[in-house]
Order: sequence, then structure tokens, then C-alpha cells
Amino acid sequence: MRAGAGWEGGTYDGVVTEAQATHRTGKRVLLAKPRGYCAGVDRAVQTVEEALKLYGAPIYVRKQIVHNKHVVQTLEAQGAIFVEENEEVPEGATVVFSAHGVAPEVHEQAKARSLKAIDATCPLVTKVHHEARRFAAEDYDILLIGHEGHEEVIGTAGEAPAHIQLVDGPDGADKITVRDPEKVVWLSQTTLSVDETLETVARLKQRLPLLQSPPSDDICYATSNRQHVVKEIAADCDVVIVVGSTNSSNSVRLVEVALDAGARAGHLVDFAHEIDDAWLEGATTVGLTSGASVPDDLVQEVLVHLAARGFADVEEITTANERLTFSLPQELRRDMKAAAARG
Repeated sequence: MRAGAGWEGGTYDGVVTEAQATHRTGKRVLLAKPRGYCAGVDRAVQTVEEALKLYGAPIYVRKQIVHNKHVVQTLEAQGAIFVEENEEVPEGATVVFSAHGVAPEVHEQAKARSLKAIDATCPLVTKVHHEARRFAAEDYDILLIGHEGHEEVIGTAGEAPAHIQLVDGPDGADKITVRDPEKVVWLSQTTLSVDETLETVARLKQRLPLLQSPPSDDICYATSNRQHVVKEIAADCDVVIVVGSTNSSNSVRLVEVALDAGARAGHLVDFAHEIDDAWLEGATTVGLTSGASVPDDLVQEVLVHLAARGFADVEEITTANERLTFSLPQELRRDMKAAAARG
């Protein structure tokens, strides 16, 4: 679905006025929808914000709550302190675990330091953790498709390290050895490229024909949706700009998907001012989207930036409408309820 778009006071409003239409330059932006925050990211960011309100600053956060530079900087300004490990958190303090999930040993470390732990792990990542524990309990070999060193992979692998082998892309499939080819299952990091994951599974099945699939797709709905709409617009684009941070797996994948789907160029930026005018030279169509950890005000800033360079005609391309929401972590909701009861 395509809808014309314009700005009022620098904000995208979905409407082109007659005056704006007369000033069109032939340059346009194809604005992807869905884009930006997913339900898991929204929940994680809200968790830190509500914890700051409830307990007061500082609140410690293990790792980046989500992989976005702007979000981290904003929460730091509100009193969040980001650390790499629990050892950096003062004993007895409050710590929030990031949306990417943690291994069981991280929870144990928190208990040992008497930390008040609030787990903001995305429920879709938690689902993969449950699958890992269940298949390990049934003595399966588990092939975890994902990127080595990514926090989500580390957390999932930590659920059953003796049973899990990492498969980092299709080429990694050739290095796998299993105990029983009839008892092997694949799981995946939730933020991967859908196409690359399917290619990796196909390569694995060449060697392991009885490889089982998880009971439901591990790649999250938001990752799939954002990749799908980029595929829809990429072939029409001279350049696709993805707003997102370099350590955001799903944002990096969006650039790759755009290029694979026919975009002539693709770039990842955190902020509008990072856009190089040289990228726009000779371009008539710019695709624009954002990763699942990106607040939409950053996209609005890019739209204003592009409009100032002649790309004032915006068409929003919608391939899905997302309505999923997740409730805040149970331990935080409990304390919020108690505080409200005290008045």
C-alpha cells in the first residue's frame, strides 16, 4: 500500500499538500513500514525508564539495553549506567538485563552479589531459550544458527553449552559433527536474515537429512517484516538508507537484504547528519527504513534532511501492520503495583 506523504513542522504526517505537490522535483523517498521499534525493544526501553522512575537513579544495565547508540545515550542522560558485567554493579543495587537475553550463570552471579535483577529479555528470545533447554533435556544435538559473539547467541548457548554448536552462516554448516544424525535440531538467533538462515538450513540438511526444525520459526516477526518491506522497495531504489547502529544485527541485515534485492547502494547511519551527499548524487529514488531498535524520531530527522536536498515526495510502502505488545517484566510490575498501593 502506498500513500503520499509530507511534513508539518518537520514531522512526517502522511499527507502531501497542494503547495508541496507543485514543488516536487521528481525525487522521491520510499518509506518502509513496518520500521523501527518492535515490541521487544519497546518493552526493554520502557523497563529501564520505569525502573528509573520507581527506584531512582542510578539504575545499572548489563550490556546495551538494545543495540542503538541514541537510545543508550538518552537513557544514560536519565540516570542509567551501562556496564559489561555484574561485577561492575555495586552489591545490592538494581540491574536490568538487556533485551538480548543472558545465560543462566548471569542470573546466578546477580544472586551472589545480592543484586535486584530485572530481566528485560525479549519474550521471543526467551522462547528460543526454552527450546534450547527442552531439546537438551531430550539429549538432542542443537545447531544454533547465529553470529559468533552476539549477545543473544551467547545467552542462548549458555542454556545448554554441552549440547549446542554454533553455525555461523551457510559455510559453517560444513564443519558440524553430531553424535546421532537422527537426534539433531536447529534453532536460530532471532535477528538474522531470513534468506541466509534458510540457506544455512538447506546446507545443513544436505549433510543431515533428518535435521529437525524448531516448533515455530525462531526469527522474530519484526525482523521478518522489516526485511520483507525492504525487498518490496529495493529494486526501485538508487540508494537505501537504513537508520540503525553498526552493532545492531537486524539493522546490518537490512542493508544486506536491500542490496541482495536490487538496490544500487545501501548505507547504515545512526543519525541524519551522517548521510553523505555524494550518496544522493544522480539518485531519484531513496529507500528509507530503520532497524527494530530505532526510535522513529531519528527517521523523521532523515526525512527532513532528505527533503532539504530535494527529496520532498514521500511514499510510504506498507506490507504489514504490527499490533503486538509485551507486558513489562513481572518483577517490575509487582513493584510498580506495590508502589501504587502505597500511594
